[in-house]
Amino acid sequence: MDDGESAIPTHEGDLHVVAAAHHIVKALGATKNLSHDLRKILIDLDAHLSRITLNIDSKGGRGLFDVEDRLKQAERKIVSWESDPMMIWDSGPGEASEYLEAVDEIQTVIDGLRGLSVHGNRKQKELLHAESVLQMAMSKLEEELVHILIQHRQQFEPKYMSSRSVRRDVVYDESFVSIEDELPETSRRNCNSDESGECIVDLVHAHVIPHIKSIAKVMFTSGYGQEFCEAFIGVRKEALEQYFAILEMGKLSIEDVLNMEWTSMSSEMHKWTWSMKIIFRVYLASEKRLCDKVLGDFGSVNPFCFLEISKSTILCLLNFGEAITMGPHQPEKVLRLLDMYETLADLLLDIDTLFSEEACSFVRIDFHELLDRLGDSAIAAFKAFCLAVSSNGSVYPFPGGSVHPLNKYVMNFMRLFPEYCSTLNLLLKDQNADANPVPEPEYGQNICPSTSCPMACHLRSITSALESNLHKKSKLYKEEALQHIFLMNNIHYMVQKVKGSELRFFFGDEWIRKHNAKFQQHATNYERATWSSVVSLLKDDNPGSSSMSKSTFRERCKGFSFAFEEVYRNQTSWCIPDPQLREDLRISTSLKVVHAYRTFLGRNTTHIDDKYVKYTAEDVEKSLLDLFEGSPRSLRGSRKW
Repeated sequence: MDDGESAIPTHEGDLHVVAAAHHIVKALGATKNLSHDLRKILIDLDAHLSRITLNIDSKGGRGLFDVEDRLKQAERKIVSWESDPMMIWDSGPGEASEYLEAVDEIQTVIDGLRGLSVHGNRKQKELLHAESVLQMAMSKLEEELVHILIQHRQQFEPKYMSSRSVRRDVVYDESFVSIEDELPETSRRNCNSDESGECIVDLVHAHVIPHIKSIAKVMFTSGYGQEFCEAFIGVRKEALEQYFAILEMGKLSIEDVLNMEWTSMSSEMHKWTWSMKIIFRVYLASEKRLCDKVLGDFGSVNPFCFLEISKSTILCLLNFGEAITMGPHQPEKVLRLLDMYETLADLLLDIDTLFSEEACSFVRIDFHELLDRLGDSAIAAFKAFCLAVSSNGSVYPFPGGSVHPLNKYVMNFMRLFPEYCSTLNLLLKDQNADANPVPEPEYGQNICPSTSCPMACHLRSITSALESNLHKKSKLYKEEALQHIFLMNNIHYMVQKVKGSELRFFFGDEWIRKHNAKFQQHATNYERATWSSVVSLLKDDNPGSSSMSKSTFRERCKGFSFAFEEVYRNQTSWCIPDPQLREDLRISTSLKVVHAYRTFLGRNTTHIDDKYVKYTAEDVEKSLLDLFEGSPRSLRGSRKW
């Protein structure tokens, strides 16, 4: 058979070649992991081959007749779903595939008509009709997209919704006489690592992702990419705002924040730190993965949509943080500000990664600037705390000489600072603490590095200011002995708080030793101020004699009993709240007073008479056990003058 006999007619041969090329292009287009540029080239080539097919048809005499027939077949499929209440993808994969093929056919017809070498109104009419059918299909696909995104949206696990607060905030007030001694022991870091760490979840059921991608591909190919993005952004943005509401983060204006009472503000600051972790580590990380899956083949469209979805919520978080840094920096804000600073510092890498594109640079810049402002605000609040400690004044002495509320507030507050050691050292490294050098160790001891860090120097400076303030407050007591009781109580309290917490690593053993000696010295000074004059009444003016005269003995007994009753009446109302300290001082006092009284009575046994001796040594010893209970009492002796 020669070439003339075996040759296919030109029209039929061209169609076969183009059809084969068309098949190859579609097969390549179905390949995964194609770059955006290569995928676009294949789409353009597909459209161009469609136009070639129609041109060949027109030359072969079929032309517009073939186009009209293909359009009618595709249109029937599109129109059939306009009156059907069912959703296409709910009807099964077969229906969805047929619908997408019909849309693809219409797009092919449109591309072919535009390249068809036929002139006249008939071509233009068919083109307008085809574009109208395509628009109808695009509207339907947009509805399908919204339905799929809403119907198959996943909910967060309950643990991600928890924002319980575990630390009660304390604000010092001079009227705060009933302040609790202890803050809760639970750490401020109230979230487990699996809850606050990155945990990407499926925001939309995984099995519908291919459906969404197929809708995206058709809409972008048909020139309706903007409509797809608007619908996708709208649904996903609303979902994020609903999650934001579940986290109980309200959309507060800067004015709202600045006008808040501290209790409400503290709660909102806590919610902010928790929400930042959940939004960036869980939600936006998951949203980014969803965008990558759906829009990863469409270049810059992907980061644009992600930014538009998240922008409103991000601005809300930014605005709250900025409002907090604008407000006055009261002492009570320092811990919450440190929480916010540490949270944001920990999240910056996540934020930089999520918003790495140039179009998102303002997000990265704004959060980096917010971190600097939060650091400045935390230091300002820390300094305000230091100033408040030194400047706190009192008009009246604190009843009973007990531990002052200022001391409780400061020491319990300071016990939380070691949790922020690294952050405070960073922020305080260029801040000068008041002259308060590292305590000199005894010979042979080494200085622990933690006692010389910036935070340690500032904490010792605060306690130094607190001690100075307490000494001023002690001068409000008229009785010298009560001044010493007050200082003994308060310095002992400071030592116990340091020894019983991580503060001991920053104050050091030398500080503890010196302050132990201080409160013990005040105990000694109390005994001297109270009992020296009382015990002196029991001394014999003539120690060489075996006993004193009867009249002298009587006067000494009467004077001692009167002085002891006066001490008892006053000092039963004084308070030593620490049981061990109270017991130690009672024992020390008893050893001196009871021994002196028993010795006095023993030297004058010949004068002992019910008329003269109102109290036995046992009575005195028992009565001393009533001191420092904080409840005034009076003695009623069994013996009368």
